[in-house]
Amino acid sequence: MARTGRAHSRVDRIILAVCAGLSLVAIVLPAQVRESISAALRRSVLAPMVVLQEQSELSRRAFLEHDARMAKRDSVVVRALTADALEAENARLRELIGLGARLRWGFVPAEALRGRGVRDESSITLSAGARAGVQKLSPVVAPEGLVGVVDNVDPTMSQAELWTNSEFRVSAMAEDASAFGIVQAHAGTGTDAGKYLMEMRGVPFRTSIKPGTLIVSSGLGGVYPRGIPIGRVISETRTAESWARTYLIRPAVFPSDVYSVIILRPERAAEGVPNVWATGTVADSTVHKILVAGDSMARSAALAEAHARQAAADSARQDSLRAAGVVPPAPGTSPSTATPDSQRPPRRQPARPDSAKRDTSHLPTTI
Repeated sequence: MARTGRAHSRVDRIILAVCAGLSLVAIVLPAQVRESISAALRRSVLAPMVVLQEQSELSRRAFLEHDARMAKRDSVVVRALTADALEAENARLRELIGLGARLRWGFVPAEALRGRGVRDESSITLSAGARAGVQKLSPVVAPEGLVGVVDNVDPTMSQAELWTNSEFRVSAMAEDASAFGIVQAHAGTGTDAGKYLMEMRGVPFRTSIKPGTLIVSSGLGGVYPRGIPIGRVISETRTAESWARTYLIRPAVFPSDVYSVIILRPERAAEGVPNVWATGTVADSTVHKILVAGDSMARSAALAEAHARQAAADSARQDSLRAAGVVPPAPGTSPSTATPDSQRPPRRQPARPDSAKRDTSHLPTTI
């Protein structure tokens, strides 16, 4: 080991001596020779080393920036994933604000707080309580329609019973008031798709409801005001009752979509909610009125323009007739009937009253 160390040291000394000698020779050489030798060394010996150094620097920079780039990419992915959820939430809030604008007064906005218990599938906790004016049996609604009813009230929060609760009932009717009944949760259980459907019971057997008919609250019972959308009829379902019909209903509001709601105060529920959810009909009627008014204005403007053109044409015709020495015809007559003043017969003077008396004075008077 000692001999090997001495051999390496000797080689190092020899290389050092050679380099020192070459440096001295390079100093002594003329400038042109030194430049040519250095250029040759750069092109032959140093060029691969420069390329290798450049590649190693790029690799080092990419390695150092890898974490930052991964963090940026992850941030973009997370934002892309949450963009749809944010847009849906914004749309939901806009709909809720629109519902509040249509109600105008007598309501309390609230957030729906969910739990993970068994009972939480049929009830929700609301972030508004008695201090905000919420009372027991206050209807809970959403922009789409009926959600449930307040069951328990605390000073700062309340508990609401969803329509999925087995004890939930609401008096309902068809939108055109052609049929009445009681709406409750469908009897589906487990993973059955009917678990999140409704059924309308007690419809008279002589009454038939077409699929797609909108079912709204009837206002009977004093809890839910008339006109809150509940759902649409899917089809008739068979039951043991032979005196009444039962219809399957697709709800207007699904429990999974309940995040922000509106609680109706008792005075607002007593006043009613006319035309609050009938925005489509109202909008169609408004648009129809605007179109009719626009057509009427356009028709009036066209008639006025036609009359103005006719009056201008008549005036120009009369001016041309006067210039030709022809008396213009009276309104409603044809210009061909007009005659010059020289060809018109002289006018007859009307008889005076005294001459009439003089003519009749010689007539005999009868007694």
